[in-house]
Amino acid sequence: MKTLRPSINLGRVVESRLFVPVLALSVILLFDLVFVRGFFNLEMKDGHLYGSLIDILRNSAPTVVLAIGMTLVIATGGVDLSVGAIMAIAGSVACILIDPRIVGLNLQGNITAVVGDPTYSFAPIPVVILLSLLAAVACGLWNGLLVSFGRIQPMVATLILMIAGRGIAQLITNSIKIIIFNDSFAYIGNGFIVLPFSLFIVVALFVGAWLLTRRTAIGLFVESVGISFRASLYSGINEKMIKLFAYAFCGFCAGVAGLISVSSIRTSDANQIGLYTELDAILAVVIGGTLLGTGGRFSLLGSVIGGLVIQATQTSMYAIGVAASAITAVKAVMVISVILLYSQQVQDLVRKGAGRLGRKQAAA
Repeated sequence: MKTLRPSINLGRVVESRLFVPVLALSVILLFDLVFVRGFFNLEMKDGHLYGSLIDILRNSAPTVVLAIGMTLVIATGGVDLSVGAIMAIAGSVACILIDPRIVGLNLQGNITAVVGDPTYSFAPIPVVILLSLLAAVACGLWNGLLVSFGRIQPMVATLILMIAGRGIAQLITNSIKIIIFNDSFAYIGNGFIVLPFSLFIVVALFVGAWLLTRRTAIGLFVESVGISFRASLYSGINEKMIKLFAYAFCGFCAGVAGLISVSSIRTSDANQIGLYTELDAILAVVIGGTLLGTGGRFSLLGSVIGGLVIQATQTSMYAIGVAASAITAVKAVMVISVILLYSQQVQDLVRKGAGRLGRKQAAA
């Protein structure tokens, strides 16, 4: 009597949105296993876990956070080029609230005494975080208003804030880099609870976004608007408010990423914070399987894995001695590879191969 053995449906595996990002991450980690000595070594020091894998998780936090917000925007058929500038604005707001002396605000006591004080902050840290995130959400709402109510092309609408945002960030800090001494704020990007604290922020944000989009009707509305906003309108869905929500949420995620980035380097730098991160966020979302320009179905987990793929690639390149200036070329190769993998011809070829292999397994 022939026993039935469970078999894997290769067709479903290949067609899964997680297939490409998981495959890409696996290939990169396999490369590290073969060519980078000690890449997977982990070490515990003072209750903190260290290693290249931990560095990937910690350094990918801003990109992954941006990718979560960008996923909803791209799913509506749009794109947000201003997330890097919003990061700079949120970081500048946080720094000026912690140390506002440079704009002429008179503080009581000896001003020089607070230099190096790990507890000093003019405004309470919860207020600093809240106002910074509100500023980021306001920027997202501005983009959403231009796109949904102004009917401006998303690339053009968000390009306005992309260009002007860094100027706004410089105006907030008077074009001065503010050094942050407060340890509580620095803990956001530098703290550890065995694993980096920023990793817990990413997990909490992902879980919240997943519950919001997969346990409520919002996710369905976002996909519907992305597929056809006119059909959604005729179905009773307020497509303007859905787009406004998507851009506001993307702005919120950019604010979180800005706080992580500023706290990790303990200074405000409007020229460098979030520079070109919008491209990494878009690439992470595309790697994760959400189609750029067409909208529709999206995968938050795929975007998270896409962010890890980008950071794993950078870390691996640094580990084998590739110059930082050449990383851009590596990303260009990655973009070309992703475009080819998601092309209809390659997908048809993979499906045929998976189908043949599945029939051979069934016959055996």
